[in-house]
Amino acid sequence: MTGKIIKGIAGFYYVHTGQNGLYECKARGAFRNKKVKPLVGDEVRLDVIDEAEKKGNITEILPRRNELVRPAVANIDQAFILFALREPDPNLNLLDRFLVQMAKSHIPVIIGFNKADLAKEADVDQVRKIYDLAGYRNFVFSVEKKEGLEQVDGCLAGKTTVLAGPSGVGKSSLMNHLLPEAGMETGAVSEKIKRGRHTTRHSELFYLGDETFLFDTPGFTSLYLTGFTDEELKHYFLEFAAYEPDCRFIGCNHINEPDCGVKQALEEGKISQVRYEHYVQMYNELKEQRRY
Repeated sequence: MTGKIIKGIAGFYYVHTGQNGLYECKARGAFRNKKVKPLVGDEVRLDVIDEAEKKGNITEILPRRNELVRPAVANIDQAFILFALREPDPNLNLLDRFLVQMAKSHIPVIIGFNKADLAKEADVDQVRKIYDLAGYRNFVFSVEKKEGLEQVDGCLAGKTTVLAGPSGVGKSSLMNHLLPEAGMETGAVSEKIKRGRHTTRHSELFYLGDETFLFDTPGFTSLYLTGFTDEELKHYFLEFAAYEPDCRFIGCNHINEPDCGVKQALEEGKISQVRYEHYVQMYNELKEQRRY
């Protein structure tokens, strides 16, 4: 039998198998011997050892499409990054750092801007233009007023999505909107581990139905860039790629080089000044790290 791990805690893995329901499983010792740890989101094979009690053993971890380190999750189709337009004002530097980390992991991103009811139209247009230019799909809505949420529901359908964002942006409210009738499997996990459904101490995958899964994670709050160098950073600002063929020098970093296609696009308003400034800041930060 195959299924997807939707939660792991204290050595137990809760595997959603579709119509057969949820099984509480242990991983075989062979995984520990190979230093392979099952992750939330892993697709696995399991042997049922007690059908009545819904217990089993994980016998194989199927090949991963991708994985993240923080939080430790696997097989993501996309990330939904949530920020507020007001209260708090959006920290676009932090947002761009999220986007860089997702680009490095080759995970598509959708950006959600909540609390539209508190923002001026001009401010909304300004923020959206930044990310339209960068090529990111983005939505503006209000969870509080229940406005614009149908577009959120639509972009999640049929996907495994990780929901991320800093505190205070309305993540819990959005979760409550998305999970008012979460399947019995989710309730069974909560009952077994005696924890509330929306705990963020562990990565958790919620089944929304129709091949739709949503990660609730404790991660994605770091301002620090790790796992790549200043020389690589340009590859993770995806809008640069279209203009790099116009750079005079191969390997141009788009900082001080003359005849730079990216800087020319910046002058022509084809690349956001805000995004470019964040790129320069991150580049210098990574360059400084390399010195030490």
